[in-house]
Amino acid sequence: MAVKIRLSRGGAKKRPYYRIVVADARDPRDGRFIEKIGSYNPMLPKDSEERVKIDTERAAEWLKHGAVPTDRVARFLADAGLVEWKHGDNPKKGTPGEKAKEREAERAEKEAAKKEAEEEAKAAAAAPAAEDAPAEEAAAEAPAEEAKADEAPAEAETSEETKS
Repeated sequence: MAVKIRLSRGGAKKRPYYRIVVADARDPRDGRFIEKIGSYNPMLPKDSEERVKIDTERAAEWLKHGAVPTDRVARFLADAGLVEWKHGDNPKKGTPGEKAKEREAERAEKEAAKKEAEEEAKAAAAAPAAEDAPAEEAAAEAPAEEAKADEAPAEAETSEETKS
């Protein structure tokens, strides 16, 4: 007979409460069981001591007799130090689907474009300040050049007059 240590659901609708039971693997989930060895109340906070209660001595005895815990019960037993639990053998189960990957790629593109726009704005803000200084210098030099240009023809006229 294959024996499992598993959860048997009780409680009201949308208010689950589970018994940790030892049962024949062929029996239904909430059906006949051999022995109740604990309880699990998922409605309680995760740090509550009342959330998971297991009779570790009885669980250890059933494990010695070859009872196989389900994945969730194996986690509870691992927390109690009775078994070594590891993740299941389906590595693709937790990976995101195609649409989620597409949305992530779109978000990454939007963020990259946003960062580029911010960098351009910063560069544009810094560039006018740098461009203003040479423009001001050029503006200051332009009237001086115009004044020199005005003086040069006047000097040429005076030199011609003195020659004649």
